[in-house]
Amino acid sequence: MTAAARSYPPIEPLRSGFLPVDAVHTLYWEESGNPQGMPVVLLHGGPGSGTTPQHRQFFDPAYYRIILFDQRGAGRSMPLGDIRDNTTALLVADMERLRGMLEIDRWLVFGGSWGSTLALAYAQTWPQHCHALVLRGVFLCTPAEIDWFLNGMGWFFPQAHAEFRDALGLAEHDDVLQAYASQLFGDDAARRLHAARAWNRYESRCLHLLPQPQEPQDAEADAHALAVSRLEAHYFLHGGFLEPQQLLRDAGRLHGIPAIIVQGRYDVICPPTSAWRLQQAWPQCRLQIIDDAGHSAFEPGIQSALVDAMDRFRDQGHFDPSGDR
Repeated sequence: MTAAARSYPPIEPLRSGFLPVDAVHTLYWEESGNPQGMPVVLLHGGPGSGTTPQHRQFFDPAYYRIILFDQRGAGRSMPLGDIRDNTTALLVADMERLRGMLEIDRWLVFGGSWGSTLALAYAQTWPQHCHALVLRGVFLCTPAEIDWFLNGMGWFFPQAHAEFRDALGLAEHDDVLQAYASQLFGDDAARRLHAARAWNRYESRCLHLLPQPQEPQDAEADAHALAVSRLEAHYFLHGGFLEPQQLLRDAGRLHGIPAIIVQGRYDVICPPTSAWRLQQAWPQCRLQIIDDAGHSAFEPGIQSALVDAMDRFRDQGHFDPSGDR
């Protein structure tokens, strides 16, 4: 029997707001936990998925100053699903703007899936502002990983993959990404929604080690599906706005930053080889493989390991609330 997942009790934000970052985008942000505690910023996946109240529960609220925000085009940020002026470099710049607004010197950066991509891009740009990293389901946004998501996952989820292709009537030789992009960014609202639902359903069916009930479709779920599918397709089309092998190439910039990687052994969306390659390039980080887990952060073993990782940094006791904010 699988043990119950560890987490902290639900909490509410102490404050929240909206941060305009340019003429197009305004970001939702919130702060919970201990206002004088060690700052930690959570980077959600997708891109486009947004944060949820459950994300606050990875962190001891008596110790951590918990910062959540929704990236451009995601969650409660506005406008939802917008791909204009939406690149990795701009997301990194948004994090710096948020850090400055909150008057934080260094923070612990916590990210999973696409959030691990953004965490690495941020830490390699601004290592001096990173106390530590906790990553889950590492995604380096390489062409091989993108092709795996679009095509390779069918080796493990053949029915889900067949339905993903069939939703657009694709032939065997068709380019899946280009076909979906033509629908997701086209002028026909009904076609956009049809493609978004199919993309979201495909990804959702591959998230877990064991099958989970499908979420019912409603207006809120459709808005989420449109945001995630459009932003994922946008970033995939542009290789994550990264240079080839950039995140591995620049791993040396992470020297001196402690890190823990939590990786599901049977993560089909982000297979373990990416986490292993990162650990080889960055030997200081600790790689923890969870043998009975897939991709989701809320798989019991992964969730517990993430909470344990945050408790490990708490128990090291290196944070001085009076001088390290």
